[in-house]
Amino acid sequence: MAFESLTDKLQNVFKNLRGKGRLTELDVKAALREVKMALLEADVNFKVVKQFIKSVEARAVGSDVMNGLNPGQMVIKIVNEEMTALMGSETAELELQPGQAKTVIMMCGLQGSGKTTSAAKIALKLSKKGKKSLLVACDIYRPAAYEQLKVNAGKVSADFFGIEGEKDPVKIVRAAMDAAVSNGDNIVIIDTAGRLQIDEELMDELRRIKEAVTVHQTLLVVDAMTGQEAVNVSEAFNEKIGVDGVILSKMDGDARGGAALSVKAVTGRPILFVGMGEKLEDLDQFYPDRMASRILGMGDVLSLIDKAAEQIDADKEKEMSARLKKGKFDFNDYLESMNQMKNMGGLASVMSMLPGMGSMLPKGASMGNIADQIDDKKMARSEAIVLSMTKAERADPDLLTPSRKHRIAKGAGVDIAEVNRFVKQFREAQKMMKQLPGMMGKRGRFRLPF
Repeated sequence: MAFESLTDKLQNVFKNLRGKGRLTELDVKAALREVKMALLEADVNFKVVKQFIKSVEARAVGSDVMNGLNPGQMVIKIVNEEMTALMGSETAELELQPGQAKTVIMMCGLQGSGKTTSAAKIALKLSKKGKKSLLVACDIYRPAAYEQLKVNAGKVSADFFGIEGEKDPVKIVRAAMDAAVSNGDNIVIIDTAGRLQIDEELMDELRRIKEAVTVHQTLLVVDAMTGQEAVNVSEAFNEKIGVDGVILSKMDGDARGGAALSVKAVTGRPILFVGMGEKLEDLDQFYPDRMASRILGMGDVLSLIDKAAEQIDADKEKEMSARLKKGKFDFNDYLESMNQMKNMGGLASVMSMLPGMGSMLPKGASMGNIADQIDDKKMARSEAIVLSMTKAERADPDLLTPSRKHRIAKGAGVDIAEVNRFVKQFREAQKMMKQLPGMMGKRGRFRLPF
């Protein structure tokens, strides 16, 4: 998970600050030196780090902070505010033309950055706002690009346009504009070619497309896992063709986080979205304040609420709430909870958004390596155990006799001891839910048991 190492290091710094009753200027400077090293190791642009530390120090050694009742907390608050400002302060929106006027979006970036997938993700996101998109295949070099975009267009119920064998992307774009009029599309998303590295031929091709049609939004897709190189790519594209916004792809991978903290400061262009997975639904709006909170280990409850609102079925939620009120929770409910959790990115993803979860982990553990505590593979085995039960057994856990458990273990491909352990943990969870009315909201709304 992106920022994991940076978050762990910053939390250690802040833990030391909170432990001091009063702070001296030397304390603040020593803490900021550690912050500086953590940011540089996270591949944040060195000029950005230098200015960031300078801004924090100027505010943190002021008399209001040093003489305050809790100077450690004040320093953390300042770091949070400055980090938010670094990433843009305000949430930037994708600017669309008013009413039913067509908005033309051009995707650009290096090969392998995730342009083609991101184009479909944006179409899906905009469809939820009532927009109808046309995905245009203008990558004339990569053989699989045409088919990939066509397949993804079908998955997100968007229109598709391409001319197989055509070697001039300008001709494709011009023909696509006519197709958009015929289809009644109000969004045109152009998927352009990439290169392994920036070259003038690529830039010239992009400039010719922009000259041929009115492009309202030029979106650059950069791979967050490339760290500082992502910032260099952003700067080069912005200088040569002009960029309106950035999409950071692969933020769910082992990214150190430097790109997210550097792109806006270096290019002046906002991060609009972050790709958080391979599924076409995995494109999140970028909120600088929420991202700063996550980096500093303060959680991101608002994003968790947004994910829950998108993924949890209201009718199923009501039904499960009613069952819990009666003290009932069976294996069918367990499966439903697991599905909801998977749709929200998995248990580790959910926990990473909860404030203070990092500090609750065992010593030496982090949100990304807590395989013993939160193991997605273990959860998958638990799911296999439930799926190996009959309908009657799922509805009534008391039916599980030793012989039935042996049959279930064989069906799930696990040891009988694992079935016994899972059933025992399930019964403990049942007891907990009967004892904790706090899991039900004020109006009886169900809250996921994790």
